[in-house]
Amino acid sequence: MTTDSGNLRKIIHIDMDAFYASVEQRDNPEYKGKPIVVGGLPQGRGGVVATASYEARKFGIRSAMPSKKAQQLCPHAIFVLPRFAVYKEVSVKIREIFSRYTDLIEPLSLDEAYLDVTDDKLGIGSAIEIATQIRNAIKSELNLTASAGVSINKFVAKTASDINKPDGLTFIGPSKIESFMENLPVEKFFGVGKVTAEKMKRLNIHTGADLKKLTEEQLSLHFGKIGRFFYKIVRGIDERPVQPNRETKSLGAEDTFSHDLTSIEEMFEQLDKIALTVYNRLQRYQLKGRTITLKIKYSDFKQITRNHSFASGISDLSTIAETAKELLSKTFSEDQKIRLLGISLSNFGEIAPSTNRFFDTSQLELF
Repeated sequence: MTTDSGNLRKIIHIDMDAFYASVEQRDNPEYKGKPIVVGGLPQGRGGVVATASYEARKFGIRSAMPSKKAQQLCPHAIFVLPRFAVYKEVSVKIREIFSRYTDLIEPLSLDEAYLDVTDDKLGIGSAIEIATQIRNAIKSELNLTASAGVSINKFVAKTASDINKPDGLTFIGPSKIESFMENLPVEKFFGVGKVTAEKMKRLNIHTGADLKKLTEEQLSLHFGKIGRFFYKIVRGIDERPVQPNRETKSLGAEDTFSHDLTSIEEMFEQLDKIALTVYNRLQRYQLKGRTITLKIKYSDFKQITRNHSFASGISDLSTIAETAKELLSKTFSEDQKIRLLGISLSNFGEIAPSTNRFFDTSQLELF
């Protein structure tokens, strides 16, 4: 939270509002004000939702949801295939706006980034003013909106950016962090997905204040390594620096299921959904990996991984899905119950400079 000189950091988290859908509405005036779903089409076997416009979200449509379910929730929704080349081009322009103020930029994806403006290039000094100028520039130059969170560390800034969406700015100052974290519902904590939230509520943990009552040892006992992270973060402690040159080592997605999977058909269906998410992310960052890894967690929490490597990089959907299914088939037995599946790609080799900074494997229920 502090610099080497002991000063508090000034961190901004910028998150574009419904990025893909907003770009589609900007470029296609007939889509404005309508429920737009960007992702796989619901016809045939269907795909998954990459993002949805705010008009579509009113119907309960969310990212990573099967497109068929999205269509059931909103039959008049307009489904649009992603145009990743266009989104990347817009992302480059957004990054250029960021770079006017700082070189300490850590992109998390095409539409989201941390900025450390402790010592900004223009000598403005105020992180709130810089966030305001960035949002105004995005609006006037790109005809898009972004939300921003401003605080002294990455976790609080990222959480704050989600409070007044869309087109909002939220500042959480040092004196407000403790009460902010105590009042935060556990679902809003990074690392707390649907399954973890349900487990917390069974333990009577509903807010940050409830979480704060547990010792570090108790949190580690209940939640493993991430329990130590929860212990620090609920106290507003996050020393992670903004890392402008973080290299991608793996990229993927995983999902924890609300009920254990028992049939191979059900498992294959989930792998198809996860593979499509991985494929979309690879397209987003223009990456090809040589190694596909399948992650399996059983109902008894035993976890295994299996992988297969190729002579050259791959990124096509069919290879990802079929390889994952083949790896699963080799381990499958009818008496096993599976609670989590994940697919990731690694061994990228040459990575374009503009795409070498993105996050590692992420869980579908978190993003």
